[in-house]
Amino acid sequence: MTKRRMRSAGITLGLTALVAASLTGCARDEQPDYAAICVDPQTQTRTDDGNCKDDREYHGSGAGFFWFYMATRAGGLVPPIGGRYNVAQGTYTVPRTASGGTGSPTIKRGGLDKKGGDIGKITRGGFGKVGKGSSGG
Repeated sequence: MTKRRMRSAGITLGLTALVAASLTGCARDEQPDYAAICVDPQTQTRTDDGNCKDDREYHGSGAGFFWFYMATRAGGLVPPIGGRYNVAQGTYTVPRTASGGTGSPTIKRGGLDKKGGDIGKITRGGFGKVGKGSSGG
């Protein structure tokens, strides 16, 4: 009877440790390599994320709304909705490598504070890792 009770306690302890480790991994404060805001390149203003319906890239001509990708570790400022953004702080094309120069980047499209702020602070999320190609609109 003692061996059975010890084995049961060992299994319970092991499962508890496994669950605790997985929850800790979910709560980790991970930051994507790039965050994208929805913009109107003609007026150089940020617009609501819902206006960016797809992942089209802006190449200097055409009208509409496009994602503007900013490196989250570059110290840039995200403008509020309706505010002008600095073209030198990002790109209209989807980044192909992580900000360190190797591997696939993690990208967060949309969902940033509508009031704007420091990109390094407002891109940190809660649960889970932001995957490549996530979409906000």
